[in-house]
Parts: sequence; C-alpha cells; structure tokens
Amino acid sequence: MSTEALSVSQLTRYIKAKFDTDKHLRDVLLEGEISNFKRNVSGHFYFTLKDDQAQISAVMFRSHAMRVDFAPKEGDRVHARGYLSVYERSGQYQIYCQSLSPVGEGDLYRSYLKLKENLRKEGLFDASHKKSLPRFPRQIAVITSRTGAAVRDVINIINRRYPLVKILVYPTVVQGENAPRSIVDNLIRADQNPDNELIIVGRGGGSIEDLWAFNDETVARTIYHATTPIISAVGHETDETIADFVADMRAPTPSGAAEIAVPDRETLRRDIHQHQTRLYDAVSRFTKQKKEGYERLENRHVMRDPQRLIMPHERAFTHLYDTLRILHPARRLKDMKIKVADETKALNNAQKRLLERKHDRLITLGDTLRHVSPVAIMEKGYVLVRKQDQLIKRVRDLTAGDTITLAFHDGKAISTVKSTEKDDDHER
Repeated sequence: MSTEALSVSQLTRYIKAKFDTDKHLRDVLLEGEISNFKRNVSGHFYFTLKDDQAQISAVMFRSHAMRVDFAPKEGDRVHARGYLSVYERSGQYQIYCQSLSPVGEGDLYRSYLKLKENLRKEGLFDASHKKSLPRFPRQIAVITSRTGAAVRDVINIINRRYPLVKILVYPTVVQGENAPRSIVDNLIRADQNPDNELIIVGRGGGSIEDLWAFNDETVARTIYHATTPIISAVGHETDETIADFVADMRAPTPSGAAEIAVPDRETLRRDIHQHQTRLYDAVSRFTKQKKEGYERLENRHVMRDPQRLIMPHERAFTHLYDTLRILHPARRLKDMKIKVADETKALNNAQKRLLERKHDRLITLGDTLRHVSPVAIMEKGYVLVRKQDQLIKRVRDLTAGDTITLAFHDGKAISTVKSTEKDDDHER
C-alpha cells in the first residue's frame, strides 16, 4: 500500500490515461436519448445521452458538429460514435462524439409529448382556469428541496424585495422515484393551509430525467385542482415541464418565481412617492383654483352690497305675500262661512214671507169657498134632492110614488113623492 498521497489532478490524469489507452474506448457507438441539449455560440454541442437506467455526458466539437445533417433536439434518440475520455477539470468521463445520426424519438420524450397532448385536450392548460396572483401576499408556501440552491435563492430574493411576507418551506423530494408522491403530498398540504396565499413549486436546473417528476400526471392534476394560485419554477429558462403548462404562472427559474411572487419594495417606495407628489400637486391646484374663485366672487359688486341683491325681489315678495294671504284657504273659508250665513238668513226670510203669503191666500180662498159652498147655501134652508143617488134638479124628473132623499146641512131625510106640480114659468 502506497503511503504517498496523490493529488486529485494526478489521479485524474492517471484515470484519463487509462481511458485514452484502452482500445475498446477509442471507438464507441452508443444509442441513447438526447437530454439537456445546448448549442454553444462557438458551434460546439453539449448534451447528455441516456437510457432508462444510466446517462453519460457528451461533447461534439464544432468541426464534427458542422457535418451533422439534422437539428438535434431534446428527446431525440440517436446513434453517437466517438471516443471516451476524462475531462480533467471536473473529473467527469464523457464521450467525445465524432458523428451523430437520428434513430427516432426517445421513449421518455414520447411519453412526455403524449401526456402533454392528452392534458391539453382535457383543458388543463386553458387560460380560463388560471387564477390571478395576489399582489401583496402575506404568506407564501415554497415546495422544493430543503438543501438545494433554489430554496436559498427564493428566500433571499423575497426577503430582499418584500420582507413583509412570511415564507413557509415544505421540504420536498424533487428528483427520483419518490419525487412525484412527495410533490403531490406537499401541494395538498400547502393548498389546505388557509394562511398560504401563494405557492411556489419547483427546483433548479438539470437533465430531463432530473426534472421528470414535474412531468408526472398526478402532479399536474394536483396543481390544476388546487384553489391557491401556483407558480411553477422548474429548471432553467429553456426547460419546459407539464407543471409549467398547468400552473397559474410559469417562472423561468426559481429566482424568477420569487421576483414574480412579490413586489419590489424599492419600486413601491418610488410609486408611493410619485403618488404623494401627484396628490400634493392635485390638492395644491384644487386649493388654488378654489381660492381664486372665492376671491373673484368676493370682489363682485353684489357681494360687497348684498342688500341690493335683495331689493328687486322684496317688492315682489311683499305682493306675493299679500296675494297668498288673501288667497289663503283659511281666509277664503272664513269669507265663505260669512256668505253662507248671509244667504241662509236671506233664504229663511224669503221662506217665511212666502209662507205668510200662502197662509193669507189660503184664508182668502177658504172664505171664498165658504161663501160658495153648497153647505153654506143649505144652511139658509136649501136642501139637495137625490133619487137613487142621482141629484134631482127638476120636478119633471120625479113622479108620484118616488122615494127620495132630502139632504139638509145637518142631516138627511127619506120621503115619498105624493104628487108633482110643474112651474109654468120654467116651462117657458
């Protein structure tokens, strides 16, 4: 056993030499799925080749990348030919590709696209379902790894921008087989806490495999059914997950989510100062306008001698007052009562005089009737003669033996005609 310590660079160079001298590693053809693909401005390709159980970093320099006749992209299944070596600075082994050809879409990427399309058709991505974010949240739930850089970035940025807010961290497994269940459980817990007004869920960057938990269907549906607004902040700006499409807001990074979640206190201070200045200016202008208006009104002639404003209306008011007093219902009622009393008295007097005239007339007629009444004549000795209720006016209407009734003024007498005698003068 060697007692002399090796430096890290010595060990790395030793391992690199082993790679470089192994003929089996000088020409390797790999089949895998492209992940985390990046095209450098220099023209180099940097990406990861992976399958269901392992992954390897890959580099393709510009001289070889120029000969690639297709546009590599995330999820492409490819054949990569090259040699394996060690990148000494990171101590990471990787394949240096010299050729690249497509095989077809990767299984993992195909499943991602299929789920994405199914959820899109169901309407989980529709803007109509997305909730507005609170402008001034009082408490924010952060669902991410307790130890990752993402949680530190979120906390630091929120505290710097808006220290009034309370941050509640839900430590979550964000990578690996148990990650979807952990994310779902903490989403439900955070959503059920009534003090949480906003939820940030996500993690830092990584390969598509590292971010795969945020492409889980259960995670997507849990985000969709949450009642609390959710910001999805997964990976880098170029990374896209299904959680990003379902969430109410997508942030390019966890740091970006922190900036979206809260206002900036310096911006608020500037806004408040601007509002104060505008309000002060508006109040000053308003006060100045009212003061000038008051001064103009005060200097008017009528305001210096207000009595003259009243005089033209005083006479009209007096006339109107007298007219109203005359036409007042009480005054008219009093006059009507007097008039009714006078007319009632006149009517009673007229009625009395009419009755007196009628009484005198009745007495006169009575006297006249008494003078011409048969009764009055009969009182002088005259009688009325009736035969069988027929008034007898002439002697010739009687014959001997007739029974007649003699009506005196005080009674009747029944007699029999013995004989009749006619008056010769009446015959003539």
